[in-house]
Amino acid sequence: MTYPRKHLLAIEGLEPPHIADLLDLAESYALLNRSGKTQRDLLKGRTLINLFFEDSTRTRTSFELAGKRLGADVINMSVSTSSVNKGETLLDTASTLNAMHCDLLVVRHGQSGAPSLLSQKVDAAVINAGDGTHEHPTQALLDALTIRRHKGRLEGLIVAICGDIAHSRVARSNMHLLTTMGSRVRVVGPPTLIPAEAARLGVEVFHDMKAGLAGADVVMMLRLQRERMSGGMVPSAREFFRFYGLDAEKLAHAKPDSIVMHPGPMNRGVEIDSAIADHPTRSVIGEQVEMGVACRMAVLDVLARGLRRNV
Repeated sequence: MTYPRKHLLAIEGLEPPHIADLLDLAESYALLNRSGKTQRDLLKGRTLINLFFEDSTRTRTSFELAGKRLGADVINMSVSTSSVNKGETLLDTASTLNAMHCDLLVVRHGQSGAPSLLSQKVDAAVINAGDGTHEHPTQALLDALTIRRHKGRLEGLIVAICGDIAHSRVARSNMHLLTTMGSRVRVVGPPTLIPAEAARLGVEVFHDMKAGLAGADVVMMLRLQRERMSGGMVPSAREFFRFYGLDAEKLAHAKPDSIVMHPGPMNRGVEIDSAIADHPTRSVIGEQVEMGVACRMAVLDVLARGLRRNV
């Protein structure tokens, strides 16, 4: 397959064939991983640096595992003990990374646009692992792959994304990807947690869970990101769960074969009931983590091919 860009900074702007090709490649890696034949040498001699300015468990670990399964030399940079914590600017960090001659740079940052800025200053291919409230492209890819594996398609599906839409880069990337691939996307949440631009992104807006979930094929719950909120945006956790937390009663309004997703980490009893999160047939939350490794292997693969073309 061919990928038209040096970096993966966002889903917005990607064409359906490029998304479909990435998902197809990720599917092949999912099958390979399940077979136990995971060690490849596609990235032998390449250096992958994980640069995380925000805490992460799933994303950083899955990028590390993806890189190692493809044969890369993987370095995890701890920002808390690096020069960044001593006042080094992002551009100084870029200069340092360039001197290290890394090939692939995975960046998570609290400020929207930071990975894009780094991509202009380093020679490496840059992958956005989440920036501020902007995007989280590999999360959207793994979500789409999980959906496609269960539903056989993306086109025509009704996908309800529920909860804290306003602060969620996961929601934005999913809105871009799913609408591009022909899904009908709904966002569901209190008015204070729905961004003003949501309707302009081609999605339907609901403030009532039962109405928003009616006939849905996929129910995607999001974490309340209190660390990004100013006061008064939501009531108590108990009140939020009463109106917007996913429980059996609310889920009954979705299709009987609908699947439940969550990017993690979960606040059980706040946005999702434990019985739903752990449901043996409806919940695909564990599979999302598995597909994350496969999707990140696919992204590293295609970006490394681009590096080979530019040598």
